[in-house]
Parts: sequence; C-alpha cells; structure tokens
Amino acid sequence: MAPSTPQVGLGIDIGGSGIKGAPVDLERGTFLVDRLKTPTPQPATPAAVAEVVAELSASFPEHVGATAPLGVTFPAVIQHGVARSAANVDASWIGTDAEKLLADATGRQVYVVNDADAAAVAEHRYGAARDVRGVVLMTTLGTGIGTALLVDGHLVPNTEFGHLEIDGHDAETRAASSAQDREGLSYEQWARERLQRYYDEVERLLWPDLIVVGGGVSRIADKFLPYLRLNAPIVPAELRNTAGIVGAACLAVERFGPAEPVPGEEA
Repeated sequence: MAPSTPQVGLGIDIGGSGIKGAPVDLERGTFLVDRLKTPTPQPATPAAVAEVVAELSASFPEHVGATAPLGVTFPAVIQHGVARSAANVDASWIGTDAEKLLADATGRQVYVVNDADAAAVAEHRYGAARDVRGVVLMTTLGTGIGTALLVDGHLVPNTEFGHLEIDGHDAETRAASSAQDREGLSYEQWARERLQRYYDEVERLLWPDLIVVGGGVSRIADKFLPYLRLNAPIVPAELRNTAGIVGAACLAVERFGPAEPVPGEEA
C-alpha cells in the first residue's frame, strides 16, 4: 500500500549568522543529505534573505520535487505568516508577510514558523517527546530562554514563558545558561537556585506532562537535570541542531499535504 504522507520534506532555518537547508526524510526525521549553509546577508533585509532562501530551496533537485512545500524557521514571533518581531535580523521584517514573500521568491507553498516552535514539533514527532499526549513544554536554555508549547501534538505558537516575571526579575535573566556563565554558578547551584525556581513557576501555571530541555546545554543535561525536583518528567532534547529544519519541513507537509514525487523515483 502506498504511504499516506510524502516521504520527503524540505526545511530551511533562518538564523542571525547563517541560513541552513536540507531535504528531510519524514519517516525518520533525518536529513537525506548534508545540510547546506549560507551566511545570513548583512543587513538581513527581507529581500536579501528571500534571495538566499530561493537559492537553497532549489539546491536539492535530486531529493525533493519542485512542488514540495517548504517549511522555514524564523527568529521572531510569526502570526499567520507575518513577522511581528525581529531577533538578529533587520527590523524591516516587522510587519512583513514572510510566507507570501518566500512563496513568491521560491515558487513553492511556504509555511513560516518560529524557530523554537519548529524544534518542539520535531521533538514531538521524532525525538524526546515522541507521541506524548497532553501538554509538552520545550525550553531552550541559552542566551535567553525560548519556549514552545504543544497540546496533544498541536502547536500553541509564539509562547514567551522565558519572560515570566519571577521574584521581580525577567526569568531568563536569572535562569538562562548565560546567567550561569555570567555569575560563575556551578551546575548544581544553577539547577537548585535558578532552574528549580523557574520550573516551579512554569509547572504552577501550565501543569505540563513533559518538559524537554533544548539549547547547547542539553548535551550535558546530566550535569544539572538530576538536581531538579519537579512533578513532570524533564528530559534533554534529542535532535539538537537538526530540529529546526526537521520541524519546519514536517509542519509544511502537514499543512499543505503531499507533493508530487521527484521525476524518476517511484510514486
């Protein structure tokens, strides 16, 4: 029996320093070939970024057809395809219909999603939160705290729980991994004094069934997660730096449906 969903998706991850893209095996959540990366134009205006996205989207003709939808992550609040903020890209993105811009540039159907949201979807479909029902919260601990929320696998977009006010402070200024570095805290101190307080508050508000920790520190989660005492299980992310591309590709196909196979391949 033929599969009910396409085998391959296409994802592109727009960041402040680089724009990366790859075709994605949607059964496994892995790249079919090594991703390609291009430096982000400076200034990172909509027109300049769209040109790079168009080039990358056309770079994998052997693996993904010309009609395949494109998923794109963007470091901003994305509301119905429109950028409402701009982190590490040009301020002229604010108010830009990013989906229309990139669809016009690439000739594809395009789904644009916040980068943390895309990563959470990838973890739910293929990684640490695979097939978990109920409320899944993903938190990326880095320079700040990025968050994403899923309910029964459905994305609640653009959450900003890293900016909760806790004890009179913006939470990420005290609990992000950058705060640990800045203040010279041990992993145990950071976990017991900062992360515990943050996650206590998050649990009080959301009652998640699972918390997934992303960001660079997820590679060394064994140094701090064991010190936390929470109601929900808390686990490190699994996909790490592939999650944005994988999640975006997955979401685009879920929205727009199957594409025609690449010529010469079996349908």
